[in-house]
Amino acid sequence: MLFLKRQLFILLLILPAAFAFTIGNTWSISDDYEVRFSGSGAEGTFRGLTGTIKFDPDQLRQSQFDVSIDATTIDTGNKTKDKHARGKSWFDVEQYPEIKFRSLQVTKAGDQYQMTGTLTLHGVEKEITFPFTFTENGGSGLFEGSFTVDREEYGIKGPFIGFMVGDDFEVNLKVPVENK
Repeated sequence: MLFLKRQLFILLLILPAAFAFTIGNTWSISDDYEVRFSGSGAEGTFRGLTGTIKFDPDQLRQSQFDVSIDATTIDTGNKTKDKHARGKSWFDVEQYPEIKFRSLQVTKAGDQYQMTGTLTLHGVEKEITFPFTFTENGGSGLFEGSFTVDREEYGIKGPFIGFMVGDDFEVNLKVPVENK
């Protein structure tokens, strides 16, 4: 009987530690993040970044990024361009109000990390891989990364004059976070 009590006591001690190990560090997104895009003929930013970030450099297999951006917040610095970008021939924000990313795998790549995940843009899901860095400073940190999006692969054709805007856009992310 004493043996069973000891085993139960040990199990009760180990169980919370195992649960904490599988969760890793959970980070909340700070308001001063930057999501910038640039390409031939258009550049700007998005706001409305929300989601869940679970990341621990020592537990990459448990890392998970599940974030979205409010597509209606596109800001090119020109109200007319913004109106067109939100319209049916570009982002069609009425039908596709969110841009989403969900990670599938995070690995170490030299002094950086490599993330593979599913980007959902304009109703099209594509797997992408891109490098990023993470700088931790106590209870806060900074994720920085960039990737290229070919708008036509996501069904974003633009109007007839869409040829004046390039196909490839560089997306740059700078996301400060706080440990929850």
